[in-house]
Amino acid sequence: MEMLIMAYALKTSCARNIIGVIPYFPYSKQSKMRKRGSIVCKLLASMLAKAGLTHIITMDLHQKEIQGFFSFPVDNLRASPFLLQYIQEEIPNYRNAVIVAKSPDAAKRAQSYAERLRLGLAVIHGEAQCTELDMDDGRHSPPMVKNATVHPGLELPLMMAKEKPPITVVGDVGGSIAIIVVVVTNTVPHEIQKLQCPKIKTVDISLILSEAIRRIHNGESMAYLFRNITVDD
Repeated sequence: MEMLIMAYALKTSCARNIIGVIPYFPYSKQSKMRKRGSIVCKLLASMLAKAGLTHIITMDLHQKEIQGFFSFPVDNLRASPFLLQYIQEEIPNYRNAVIVAKSPDAAKRAQSYAERLRLGLAVIHGEAQCTELDMDDGRHSPPMVKNATVHPGLELPLMMAKEKPPITVVGDVGGSIAIIVVVVTNTVPHEIQKLQCPKIKTVDISLILSEAIRRIHNGESMAYLFRNITVDD
């Protein structure tokens, strides 16, 4: 709501261009009709256009078709080049790993990672279930945990991330399966979660956002930012 108010203030001040930088686009999971529910993502797109925005920079929309909801340009940047670089530089013996898709719906994106890393691919099959997290997507930034407590020494409520982590590295530790590291981007603030769990590693994507802002401001082409992106990414 604050962003809508600021955009409308700029519009009434006769600003030539109003560009919104939204690394994590809220309600992006609610882009399809569920029974007789509403398509909240379409409503949000209409609100942004009505407020006066003329361009949006975002990162990894839940569905690429969401860009069709908008009546103005949308640059849907990808974090995959940064995640692939992290795997190649920070994970030893990554060539012995296997890329696992959590569901058949995620197989295409997992396959694009596997092809670029030249690794094997596995897909977990099971019934798709509508979780409570999917229904509550985007209502808080990030959403509050139910019955939230206060972290000792920090006068801040504990929060949970809105999205499942992009990469979870699972390995064989002493004959049992264990999560070695969870790699996430900083599109959602998670400093408190990192204090609670040392296995969380952050990949900084501010470089691509700043480059996108610079190119739009100078009227340069955005194609360079999508040079290492596949169709299924």
